[in-house]
Amino acid sequence: MRRYLSRCLLRWRRVSPTPVPVPVPVLWVLVSLALLLAGPVSVQSSQHEDGPWFTLETLNSGLGEPPEQVRRQTPREALRSFLTLSGKGDYETAAHLLNLTELPAEEQATRGGELAKQLASVLQRGDWLQPSDLSSRRDAMVEDMSGKHPLAGQARRNLLLTSLEADGESHAIRIARYRAGDQEPVWLITPDTLAFIPVLYEAYGPSWLERHIPEPFQRSLGMLRLWEWLAIPLFLTLIGLLGWAVYRLTSAMAGWLPAGSLAKRFVARIPVPVTFIAMSLMAQVLLGSVVSFSGVATAGFRILLIVIMAWGMGLAALRLVDAFLQRMTQRLVGEIDDTRHRDERKLLTSLYALRRGIILITVIAVTVYILAEINLFGTLGLSLLASASVLTVLVGIAGQAVLGNILSSFQLSLAKPIRMGDLVVFEGQWCYVEGIFYTFIRLRGWDERRLIVPVKHFVSQPFYNLSAKDARLYRQLALTLHISADIECLRQRFQELAEQEPDVIEPDRLCCYATAQNEATIEVRCYMMTREPMGGWVAEARLREKLLAFIRDEHPEWWPREVVAVSRRDVTIAEGGEASFDSSQAGEGHSGSS
Repeated sequence: MRRYLSRCLLRWRRVSPTPVPVPVPVLWVLVSLALLLAGPVSVQSSQHEDGPWFTLETLNSGLGEPPEQVRRQTPREALRSFLTLSGKGDYETAAHLLNLTELPAEEQATRGGELAKQLASVLQRGDWLQPSDLSSRRDAMVEDMSGKHPLAGQARRNLLLTSLEADGESHAIRIARYRAGDQEPVWLITPDTLAFIPVLYEAYGPSWLERHIPEPFQRSLGMLRLWEWLAIPLFLTLIGLLGWAVYRLTSAMAGWLPAGSLAKRFVARIPVPVTFIAMSLMAQVLLGSVVSFSGVATAGFRILLIVIMAWGMGLAALRLVDAFLQRMTQRLVGEIDDTRHRDERKLLTSLYALRRGIILITVIAVTVYILAEINLFGTLGLSLLASASVLTVLVGIAGQAVLGNILSSFQLSLAKPIRMGDLVVFEGQWCYVEGIFYTFIRLRGWDERRLIVPVKHFVSQPFYNLSAKDARLYRQLALTLHISADIECLRQRFQELAEQEPDVIEPDRLCCYATAQNEATIEVRCYMMTREPMGGWVAEARLREKLLAFIRDEHPEWWPREVVAVSRRDVTIAEGGEASFDSSQAGEGHSGSS
């Protein structure tokens, strides 16, 4: 290329009347551009010549020509043919769907049938493969009209059927496209897959129980074999009996432990999760060493056992946290009300916030574990990514109320406008805050009834927190008396009685004043500082009763009453004075409020 460009430049110089010197760097730039333009063309032509397949000199020369029932033109046909032939027990014919080129020609006939039988057994128990999941095109091109698939429009020559675990390692089972000479390309199980088929057969092959099952019971009946339709109910019954025994044993252990201990609280809460964990472990042991079912049953049991195990372990961990939280509540706080110190109630609120955090972490960890174990990320990853926006919108609309309550719950945990045990006045009701959960708040009324309020509704409404700083509360009681009542006498009696009340504190803040008056009555209010709201309410009621008894026994003339004038003489005018009303006013009554 460089010589060609040099000759062109020399020819141009001879033709040009005025030769122009060409610098060497410019020459190198031209050469580089020519190479860049020529490179892709050569690569594309090479790929076009090779085609989307692997080229072989010979293909399974030791097996002879494949029968007509062997169809290998597309991945779907190849897998369907293999499953159909192996299901009939025709393993010699199924060997034509394996790439045996790494075996000597004289061993391909014998070893091919054996490898086909082992692979069929592995696929039958290891995974439930569906031919319809594979492409029906010869080149296995991904057809995606939306264009969101990363491999859309590209021909493929190597596909992953499944991946199985054996001896702590993951082994991929693949099918690839091969062409031998001028023959048509065909899809076959790859030699790399056949290399570790014995290892997978050791892990997924028939168990000792299956090897003793009579041949008539080995026939297929629908998706399962005949003996599996009989063995699965017995298997589930055995697992159920084991779970019942574990549940009874765990419940009995709770009765043997000392009352009030943390161990007793924990054991009494975990019979159900321990039962499911034991059932899952027992089922896995039986499936791994005693009996193994077909792929459809194994896949279903595998997912179910993973979910049960993860759910049981997460629930057991949560029960441990609840038992510890209850123990801490009784030791540090006791009864949930505002008589405890503010720091103790703040600690209890933080413990409940920690519980919610542990629940969230547990749910996320269990979900990730389940998805990872059932390989959902690998099989549905592209679909999830493609529909992520749709799922986000659906979750946002359907779970708006739940998500709003959860966020409000975390807001309460961080800002702490209320704490466990605080006394609040919510919508006119006096309640203690007994529990702050993810989506609701549990309030305990004075009559021991529980009010369940959504967190979002609670934080959006104004409320009184009578325990925001401390539990002290200024209380007042009001009395309506006759206008002739002696306020100073009543004030002294109130102070004497208030100093005797245990819930009344700060005697220097006791006071009693006349706060209102009309033509016949006077309103007297007495004020006192109490230790806490509920005790203050009781002290107020007791003082009201004692003051009413004092007025009844010693000064009954202070009661409000109606006054009737029966004489023309006005008693409000001194003797010798004249009345200011005529005879028409005689007998007219003046009433006071009571």
